[in-house]
Amino acid sequence: MYFLFVYILIMGSQMKELMLFESSQDNSINEWRIVNDGVMGGVSQGFITSNSSRNLVYNGNISLRNNGGFSSMRLRVNERDVSKYNAIKVKLKGDRKNYQFRIKSETFDRHSYVYEFSTDNNWEEIIMPFNHFKPQFRGRKLDMKEYNGESIAEIAILIGNKVEESFILEIDSISLIKIED
Repeated sequence: MYFLFVYILIMGSQMKELMLFESSQDNSINEWRIVNDGVMGGVSQGFITSNSSRNLVYNGNISLRNNGGFSSMRLRVNERDVSKYNAIKVKLKGDRKNYQFRIKSETFDRHSYVYEFSTDNNWEEIIMPFNHFKPQFRGRKLDMKEYNGESIAEIAILIGNKVEESFILEIDSISLIKIED
């Protein structure tokens, strides 16, 4: 028992955390906005709701018609210094599909820094180190350095697997974390 307590104490001290989104907060889902491929003529659909557990539910259907094929949900986080952190942690329940977590470091950036991840059908915590986020613009990789982890203005989750599919993510929280070596 003593060993377990010491382990928890040590592990707790190795991680600092700043919440960016917590589904249990009143009106927290109202701050998100959906951007589907309709901006390019597509007909994919994405929706945000809350379930009985007060988790954010992001679901919809991806269509390839009219050169479409993606849906995203985005949250502005009031541009802030994040240099005290080195990763994003998302607590979610997925659907065995692939997604992208996207960061804009400045409000008016046209490109995003992208981290691709897969989900399963269980609750999980996905840890995404900043130095694994690669720059992209409209699905194209850019010849730029990876995300430097200095500032953040917007976060997003995007699905666009080049197949027609339905999707559903249940999200509890998204936070910035600092994992000590």
